[in-house]
Amino acid sequence: MPVFRSGAGLAPEWCELEYFEIIDLPAGTAHRFDRLGAKEKLVVADGRVRVASDGRAADTDAGACIDLQTANGRFEVEAVYADAKLVRMCGRWGDEVGGCGLFAAEPAEETQTGGDPVPYSRNTAVDNHYHDCDEYWIILQGHGLAVSEGRTYEVGPGDCVATGMGHHHDLPRLLEPLRLLYFETTLEGRKRSGHLWNHTHGQAEPKPERV
Repeated sequence: MPVFRSGAGLAPEWCELEYFEIIDLPAGTAHRFDRLGAKEKLVVADGRVRVASDGRAADTDAGACIDLQTANGRFEVEAVYADAKLVRMCGRWGDEVGGCGLFAAEPAEETQTGGDPVPYSRNTAVDNHYHDCDEYWIILQGHGLAVSEGRTYEVGPGDCVATGMGHHHDLPRLLEPLRLLYFETTLEGRKRSGHLWNHTHGQAEPKPERV
């Protein structure tokens, strides 16, 4: 079951992302995170905040991805200048990882993607692809259908779609506009970054135990 929610012990055992949480902070507040994982990452999804970590502090806007660099560091939100949404991720990923960021998708009339062929219908231009790493989609807004390792899941806010290395995944149908965070963890195998397709990059070699 590659879809899980926020909470301790809910991620599949194979996942390098072991825990995540989505935090809404009103303007004028502050917040401190207790350290939970060997590795931790904080993403500012909305708003503007001042984040302190590892002895340094900086004002950050939506889209910022911040990593803890020390074994005993922690995140502290010292100031919230505008209503903010933060995503904190904890786990055991390696030092060489893929991408991390925010992504928005809307229903589209043009659905030609360049990705690998699929047997299902679609109303988005998101491509069917695989990676040389595991990838996690954390849904922030909207509802839609995600496909991972050949299975279809209806997803909405608070869901995390976990796709193991080499497994194809796709976001073929939206019920409403969708906004999500993507995080590609430890690069493996040929360590290629970005979206990979059978017809361009060679046949995928999925890890069968990561489902």
